[in-house]
Amino acid sequence: MIGAGVVGLAVARALALCGHSVIVAESTGGIGNGVSSRNSEVIHAGMYYPSGSLRARHCVEGRRRLYAFCESHGVPHAKCGKLIVATNDLEQAKIEGIYEQGLANGVEGLSFLTGEEARRLEPNLSCTGAVLSGETGIIDSHALMLALQGDLEDAGGVIAFHAPVERIMRSGAGWNVQVGGAEATEMTVDAVVNAAGLGSQALARATEGYPAERVPPLVLAKGNYFGCLGRPAFSRLIYPAPVDGGLGTHVTLDLAGRMRFGPDVEWIDREVYEVDPQRAESFYASIRRYWPGLPDGALVPDYAGIRPKLTGPGEKAADFMIDGPAEHGLSGLVHLFGIESPGLTSCLSLAEDVAGRLSP
Repeated sequence: MIGAGVVGLAVARALALCGHSVIVAESTGGIGNGVSSRNSEVIHAGMYYPSGSLRARHCVEGRRRLYAFCESHGVPHAKCGKLIVATNDLEQAKIEGIYEQGLANGVEGLSFLTGEEARRLEPNLSCTGAVLSGETGIIDSHALMLALQGDLEDAGGVIAFHAPVERIMRSGAGWNVQVGGAEATEMTVDAVVNAAGLGSQALARATEGYPAERVPPLVLAKGNYFGCLGRPAFSRLIYPAPVDGGLGTHVTLDLAGRMRFGPDVEWIDREVYEVDPQRAESFYASIRRYWPGLPDGALVPDYAGIRPKLTGPGEKAADFMIDGPAEHGLSGLVHLFGIESPGLTSCLSLAEDVAGRLSP
């Protein structure tokens, strides 16, 4: 197993619970230090994604599994709900489509509201209509990853930190995994799962026998977040109609009640995580479309994450890509590409999928 983010930990846990001996190779000194540490910590309901897609299937099933897991493992979370809002006729048509897509995907707890009905729920809101998602929630993502790690280790699995995988080579019926770092070593294993997030494509190209033409492009989409000074104006998450590359600059809440905004979409060509304070200007303009009362000077730079996308500006959003033996013909090998939102929500369902692809 390569990568100790939320998906890698979930897959490792699933394999260990099936009776496999599992070693997770993680290049950093801790769990969840990559993509998993820089998201909105939202449990998505599953209404945005095309019917039949991996994202739709795993988001809906993963969300149900995730709530049950949180209850059984004491992971802090809250089913706070969210409103997807429209402020004009074009956005109204978009959110109507999202509502219909959600129904087609089997998402529970959806209702369509007029602007007046939405404002009864959230008096600070300005909109012409809204979709209410009762199943959307928030979660302490680090507590989730600690719980996954606990189950993994209870089942006999281990995590090797500071263990960057540099090459994966065939070794008989299995694989020889070459690990660099201060204590370079090699491991021979029956199966390898590549859940390296932003590093998945590089590892796929470093896998002996894996066709280079199967490696999809890696497109970096930075998402910036701004915190908000003052008391929260909303009790639910507020999402505008989606934009190219993301779900729009939305209101999220953490479990302490703190309100923040983001992420936006900034297409970049290298990993950089600093938040440019000048981007606040575009945030104010976006947010005031649905919250006109946002005070001047209320936004402060917070943090940024990078989505490991497979498609770029103006292109149709790609589905999750799970490339296993049935697809590429190499036994005991699964590469995961493009696992961005709703990857956290989907992690337990994705884990079962991957484990199934490695079963005889």
